[in-house]
Parts: sequence; C-alpha cells; structure tokens
Amino acid sequence: MKGLPDKPNYIIELLEGGVTLEDVIDGHICEQAQVEKSAFVVGDLGALMRQHVCWQSVVPRLQPYYPVKCNSSPAVIEVLASLGLGFICANKAEVSLVLEHGVPPENIILSGVFKQLAHIKHAAKNDIQHLVCENETELTKIARLHPNAKLLLQLTTEAHAAETSMPFGLSLKSCRHLLEKAKELGVQVVGAAFHIPSSCQDLQQAYTRALSDARCVFDMGVDLGFNMYILDIGGGFTGSDFQLKQVESAVRPLLDAYFPPLSGVQVLAQPGCFYVASAFSLAVSVIGKKMVTHHWDDLSTCEKNEDAEFVYYMTEGVYGSFNHKLLGNTVAAPSAHKHALCLDEAVYPSSLWGPSLDELDQVVERCLLPELSVGDWLLFSNMGMCHLEEFSWAASSSQLPVYYTISTSDWFDMQEAGVALDSALKNFSMLQYSA
Repeated sequence: MKGLPDKPNYIIELLEGGVTLEDVIDGHICEQAQVEKSAFVVGDLGALMRQHVCWQSVVPRLQPYYPVKCNSSPAVIEVLASLGLGFICANKAEVSLVLEHGVPPENIILSGVFKQLAHIKHAAKNDIQHLVCENETELTKIARLHPNAKLLLQLTTEAHAAETSMPFGLSLKSCRHLLEKAKELGVQVVGAAFHIPSSCQDLQQAYTRALSDARCVFDMGVDLGFNMYILDIGGGFTGSDFQLKQVESAVRPLLDAYFPPLSGVQVLAQPGCFYVASAFSLAVSVIGKKMVTHHWDDLSTCEKNEDAEFVYYMTEGVYGSFNHKLLGNTVAAPSAHKHALCLDEAVYPSSLWGPSLDELDQVVERCLLPELSVGDWLLFSNMGMCHLEEFSWAASSSQLPVYYTISTSDWFDMQEAGVALDSALKNFSMLQYSA
C-alpha cells in the first residue's frame, strides 16, 4: 500500500517512553500559556487505524468510501488512502485533493445533487467515471460533458425525508423514467445509492424499505440492459461500535436476501463520522466569566427560589471551530483541563459561549462544570467531524494549529498495514512536558 509522502506538510508526534495524549495536550497548553492562549487541535491518527480494524471486523462486506467533506485534513486523507479506502468527493477541490494523495480514479465517486459544469469536466478529464445522479437535468449535463460516466441513481428514503424538508433523491416510481432517459442518451447506469441518517429510530424498517427499493431499481436497470454492480448504502454511522453492530444486524440479512455475494454486487458505505469523530480533540481557553441568577417560584411549596449559573466565554464559538452547531448538531459537554483529577470537586450549572457576544453563539446550553477562572482550559472531544481548514477564530481568518500524534503500538500496527509514517514523525521521547 502507499505510504505517507516523503515531504509531508504536517508533523506527526510519536508518543514514546510512556508519553500519553493527555501529556501532549498538557504540553501545548503550557506553550500557549506563554503566548496568547489560542485554541488548538490534537489529532490521534491511531484512532483512524483502530476504527478501520473495527469496521473490517464488524461489517467486512461493506467497502468503506470516506466522504471528504467530513474532515479533509491532509493526514486523514493520507492515512485513509493508505488503508485502501475509496472517497466520496462533492466538488473539484476534493477530487484534486484525493488525487494528489495517490487515490486511483476508480476509487473516487463524485457526489452532489447539482454539480457545477467545471466539476463534471474535471471528473471527465481525470477519468473519474462514477458520478451520482438524481434528476433529469443533471443527467442531461453529464451526458453532454462526461458521456463515459457510470452513474449511481440517488434514491430517496422515508428516514431521510423525515429528517429534512428539502427534496432529496429519486422516488422509486421516478427511477424507470430516468433509466430510460439514460438509455436514450447513451449514458451507463451501474447502480444505486441511498442514505439512512444516524438519527433514524427504526433501522430495521428503514433499511428494509431502502434495500427493497434498491433491488427494484437494479431489476429495472438490468431489464433495460444496464450492468448494475454497485450499491451504496450511504452514511449514518456515528462512530459507536454499538451503533455499527446495530446497523450490521439490520443490513446483513437483507443484503443476503436482495444482494447476495454471488450476485457480484459491490456494496459500499460512507463511514465519515465513524472514522474521524473520535480522532480529534479541541482545546479552548476561557476568556470571560459571569454569574447569572435565575429566580423561580415553587408552586408546590409557595416558596421563592433562586438558581445560580456560571456563564463562560471561550476563544472559539459557532462562527469558528463549532460551526457545525449552526447546522443543528449538538456539542457534547467538555472536560475542564485543570480539574481533570479532582473527582470530588463541586460542579455547577454552566453555559458556554463563543467570543462574538452574538445571541446565536451559544456552544453548550447547559452542563455541569467545576467553577472555572479566566485562563482555564476546556477540552472538547469527538471534534473530528469539523473541517480542520475551517478551525479559526471567529473574528479572524487565521488557522488553528493541528498537532498530530500516534502511539508506538498504533504506529507498529500501521506499519504492518502498509502505512509508512516514518518521514512525518517527530520523536517525543526527547521532549519533556510539564503541566
């Protein structure tokens, strides 16, 4: 397999001599204490390898295709490319990024409901044949600009429709017309794709309906003379081992019934969050603090009560590193760095805000934290789904530093898997960290 480049534009710090990820965070906090206390990100590349091993052991039949939009940091792309993953790209820039990391064109799918003409031309120029299509307008564009394309029809699902008011994908009854139009235009259709969101409460019902619809589309395609051989069951993988096993339990018998291995159909999935969410942590410092008292009446006792809450302002907010909050995603409560070992310390209701003083800039509405002081640090885990190139101060375009790490055991595991990290490594055994 392909390893990391000889001259990477990032450094991976090898954790040796008992140094842990927490030591790395402590060290960089100490460094920031000497300057301006800027936020920073720490990435554990070993987590990518561990998630890959978990994926292969639980859902070996599902070929992982990584959606670049989840996290396009160079180290992530390089490691996942070295592990042999395919990639889902939404635009020309993402295609160029994965091609630069040695990903073969046949392992790239160009997605997107409405693609810019330049993106379709770029795909054709670089021999990227697999494109997703869900409407006749898009089909006509592809036929004109990329006649050698091989299309995956994007199907709608009830689970996805319940999550968003935006129309997304083809209904089953619309597929026949689009297949006939593709036949008329001379464009190949090779499969179907759908998406079940992670918020879906009834996975069994959702996948039963979606895979049944996909089987019908395959049958219609074969009836029209198309060679149907790719099925993409989309994303919706949270990163939890338990949730992955739930999906596997729902999908495996259905795949055996509708798309058995002997059918020759390649079954793909898009585990974006699954691979990267747990691999990155964000450290931010507290820049402001106030106490707010809420008064309320207890009708059962006719007593007046009051409730105190600490309000903290941080160096990062929803217009920077927590921009995914604006898309409706929740941010889990952080841990307080200096209090990590004080298990018996009192905790108080707290809310966390970004630096903009905007009413939308609330990162965490309510959580329990020990009382903090200005200058203290908060650690947010599971931040890998943010675009690392967008980690920035709310009022600045400067990029937050990202420090990549890997333990010696994970490094050896990667070596065995064919991922060569040597040229990007910085040895930690000579560094001394103190909190």
